[in-house]
Amino acid sequence: MASASGQAAAAQSSSGTSNFRSPGQQQNNRNSTPAADSVSKAVAQYTVDARLHAVFEQSESGKSFDYSQSMRTTKDSVPDQQITAYLSKIQRGGHIQPFGCTIAVDESTFAVIAYSENARDLLDLMPQSVPVMERREILTVGTDVRTLFSPSSSTLLEKAFGAREITLLNPIWIHSKISGKPFYAILHRIDVGVVIDLEPARTEDPALSIAGAVQSQKLAVRAISKLQSLPGGDIKLLCDTVVESVKELTGYDRVMVYKFHEDEHGEVLAESKREDLEPYIGLHYPATDIPQASRFLFKQNRVRMIVDCHATPVQVIQDEGLMQPLCLVGSTLRAPHGCHSQYMANMGSIASLALAVIINGNDDEAIGGRSSMKLWGLVVCHHTSARCIPFPLRYACEFLMQAFGLQLNMELQLAAQLLEKHVLRTQTLLCDMLLRDTPTGIVTQSPSIMNLVKCDGAALYYQDKYYPVGVTPTEAQIKDIVEWLLSSHGTSTGLSTDSLGDAGYPGAASLGDAVCGMAAAYITKRDFLFWFRSHTAKEVKWGGAKHHPEDKDDGQRMHPRSSFKAFLEVVKSRSLPWDNAEMDAIHSLQLILRDSFKDAETNNLKAVTENQHGDLEIQGIDELSSVAREMVRLIETATAPIFAVDVNGCINGWNAKIAELTGLSVEEATGKSLVHDLVYEESEEIVDKLLIHALRGEEDKNVEIKLRTFSPEHDNKPVFVVVNACSSKDYTNNIVGVCFVGQDVTGQKVMITHVAGSGTVPWKNSLGGAVEI
Repeated sequence: MASASGQAAAAQSSSGTSNFRSPGQQQNNRNSTPAADSVSKAVAQYTVDARLHAVFEQSESGKSFDYSQSMRTTKDSVPDQQITAYLSKIQRGGHIQPFGCTIAVDESTFAVIAYSENARDLLDLMPQSVPVMERREILTVGTDVRTLFSPSSSTLLEKAFGAREITLLNPIWIHSKISGKPFYAILHRIDVGVVIDLEPARTEDPALSIAGAVQSQKLAVRAISKLQSLPGGDIKLLCDTVVESVKELTGYDRVMVYKFHEDEHGEVLAESKREDLEPYIGLHYPATDIPQASRFLFKQNRVRMIVDCHATPVQVIQDEGLMQPLCLVGSTLRAPHGCHSQYMANMGSIASLALAVIINGNDDEAIGGRSSMKLWGLVVCHHTSARCIPFPLRYACEFLMQAFGLQLNMELQLAAQLLEKHVLRTQTLLCDMLLRDTPTGIVTQSPSIMNLVKCDGAALYYQDKYYPVGVTPTEAQIKDIVEWLLSSHGTSTGLSTDSLGDAGYPGAASLGDAVCGMAAAYITKRDFLFWFRSHTAKEVKWGGAKHHPEDKDDGQRMHPRSSFKAFLEVVKSRSLPWDNAEMDAIHSLQLILRDSFKDAETNNLKAVTENQHGDLEIQGIDELSSVAREMVRLIETATAPIFAVDVNGCINGWNAKIAELTGLSVEEATGKSLVHDLVYEESEEIVDKLLIHALRGEEDKNVEIKLRTFSPEHDNKPVFVVVNACSSKDYTNNIVGVCFVGQDVTGQKVMITHVAGSGTVPWKNSLGGAVEI
């Protein structure tokens, strides 16, 4: 939606297929896979983005650009110089938007090293044919930038140049020396100096006055308060609320929440629009519709405004001594790529504003001990006519996005904890079935292995017999799949793929659309668990009656509906990808079953299948032991804080994460009273009620408690955790305690408290400028 790149196949250029490894290898791989996958996907998409860029450039600026053709899969390699040219065009394109002007300055001398062609006109510095008493300064390379502005403005610039973090001072209110015209000066450092973006501040517009800027901040704070008052557990409601708030704040015709899926494609999750505009909600778009280079830049510069896609870009003139074109990555004025401008025009969007939605990334992607940041998606605004909103209002939107990202991050992590709880419960029930019944019970009874992950069908292939449930291959087809797995992937312990055809299975075509994706886990050398998914196209819906798949689009126009149809073409032979949490759930169940079947395999499983009481009792003890070991491992290594108490409220479970947060080791915590020893006084009544309810079988969720800390490193500062209380039961189904699965929200709590206390937001930008999509 932001940039019409095109080739959806690029996001799928890697097959989406991966082998399981031995348990030890698998554990190591799981610790590194997300970051490695992210890098490989990014590299693959950079390649396709660069290819599309080259095709567009060769088509006379899009006049003969065939969008549909560009969407088709191609295996052609892209020369390194072509990728370099593409990235240079994005970062050092040499043009800006004409609603402002740009001046680049040598930081040590204040000498101008580059300026946009419109700078003289906007600053009223054009040479005069009639002599005047005071000669006007002419802007050129080498001019002292301080001579272009009023004395007070020059002082402000000198002060800013001396600041360590120059962007913290943005925007600076300065005036032209000749005309007195006011500007917002937005500064950032680059490799060769300081870039000054000058945006005219029209004082006759109330929204652009200081009072208007303060009002923008108040509206943002009000919107943040509204987000924080929403009930938990509803991400859709959160997204719907933020688009309404941004629309009210900015006045754009359409505002959307656009989410990036794990396979890099995008989807419109929420929308607020003018009534006469056709809806885009529910539409999916190829991964390359938003180039990887732009996504990377959004993690650094989180706002991008395009005022008029029809406006002619203004060239930047620079000192010939500079080694390469000026870097405009951080410029608020950087001109959009021609491909993106055409895309906007074709969809009737003349102006746009894009705001990055950043959440916490995976721990294994962190660098130097710092938490990694992930671009979850964008809030995208469209307008059917030219529209320019001032920097203070854009910053207010940026601050709102920070709060939205924090709230969203908390909701996503809570959802992940609920999923983890569901998986643990399902695994426990499945294991209980194994202890009480033959292995076929995990397929024939409820819940079955289909309840472990989202799928259309599942199956157990056990002792050369086939036990399917849901949408699955035939028995003859599954036997063929088993033989293919043993011959092609015999050294692994399983396989996951979103396309059996791309994974190399020769019989994929015979399966049709019903079975496209598969996750297979080896239990023994000849016994398997399978999960199957149908093609994605049935999961993807058009948003609104006007988006019926039979509607015709001009294949050469870069329109969102064209993108969507091309996406359908790509994914009709693919399933939804298997995400990391799902594969963890499958792998954990696999480990449990492999341990459980180990002894049974040695004895040909006779003890279980013949139900001989004495042997079954001995084997049941071994199986229960393996289940317990795996459950303990899952809890101990969980990234969420998990702790448990007995019926007296004393700690009898304390995982590594809660120990890290509180500075209290498991040995020190065991036996302490949760209510009287570990929580603050204001949380005692809340925790006591949680315990009473859970011990009666009534489980509360999303309750915030305030925990004490116990190590010098924590400086006695409290830890805030949002917990779900779960009743702990023994094998006879008696409640024997309470388990708490939590989420650390201390950082969010501190930030929220700061905002609530201040009432307004400091008019400082700590995040820099803006970036194109």
